[in-house]
Order: sequence, then structure tokens, then C-alpha cells
Amino acid sequence: MIPTIITIVVILALVFFFISIYNRLAKSKVLTEEGWSGIGTFLQQRNDLIPNLVEVVKGFAGHENKTLTDVIKARNESISALTPEAQIEAAKHVSQAMLNLKVLTEQYPQLQANQNFLQLQSELGSIEEKINQSRRYYNGTVREFNQLRVVFPNILIANSLGFKAALFFQEDETAKTAPQIKF
Repeated sequence: MIPTIITIVVILALVFFFISIYNRLAKSKVLTEEGWSGIGTFLQQRNDLIPNLVEVVKGFAGHENKTLTDVIKARNESISALTPEAQIEAAKHVSQAMLNLKVLTEQYPQLQANQNFLQLQSELGSIEEKINQSRRYYNGTVREFNQLRVVFPNILIANSLGFKAALFFQEDETAKTAPQIKF
């Protein structure tokens, strides 16, 4: 009788231990998804502003079609990206295209004084800051989830239940370097 009770207690302890690990992994995964959702919201806001900014720039620098076309192409790629991985890659392209656009606009002093352009630039700057804040939050939740997932014995349960490592949101290194635009 006592061995049966001990066996039942051990089995219940293992079940509760398994449930506890599963719940921590599930909660952490939800936080990671929430973090990604925040980034997605701000990426969409940026995508919504880009056509307006391009139209204003076109009025002053319409002959710079390649740069303007690249910005719209990158924006469309961002809109059509469905997975976080594709959205991260598209965000890199948008950042690079926007950097090229910024360099282009510096060549047109009258554009820099245009009220519509200044307002759009301000809104875009605000959204970029929000994207950076959201990215930091998301990357923090990814770090926590990935750490929780890989420690023993969590890794055994995570692998058996299909909890995959989450990807960090990283900007492309080339986006940090200003491109050279020559006329």
C-alpha cells in the first residue's frame, strides 16, 4: 500500500512539474508574440507614411526615380511579408531604402524647408523610435523565451512539444552606413 502511494505521489509530482514547465514556456512564447505584434504595428504605420513622403519628394526630385522606386519596392515587400522572418528581412530593406531617400533629400534644400516634408519626416522619426523601442522589448522577450527553452529539463519538454527558438530582430549592418549618391 505505501509503495502504491509513493508511486502515485511521484507520478503526480512529475505531472505537475511537466505542467509547470509547459505553462512557463507557453507564457513566455505569448510574450514574444505580443512583442512581435508591437513591432508589426509600427512597421505598418511606417509603411503607411512612406507613399506620402515619396510623393512630396517626387515634387522636388522627380527625376530621382531609382531611389523613389526602391523605397516603394521595399515598402511593398514589407507589406507582403507574412512571417516574422520575412518581415525582419523586409524591414532591413525598408531601412536601407529610407536611408537612401534621406541622403537624396539632403541634396534639395527647398525640400527640407517644405512643411509637408518636415511633418512627414517628424512622424517617420517618431515611428522609427517606436520601432526601436518595440524591437528592444521583443528582443528581450525572445532572449527570455530562448533561455527558458534551452535549460535542462525544459529543453526536453520544449523539443517534444515543438517549442522552437524565436528569432531576434536585427537590422542589417549595411543600413548603418550612409550610401553615396552622385549626380
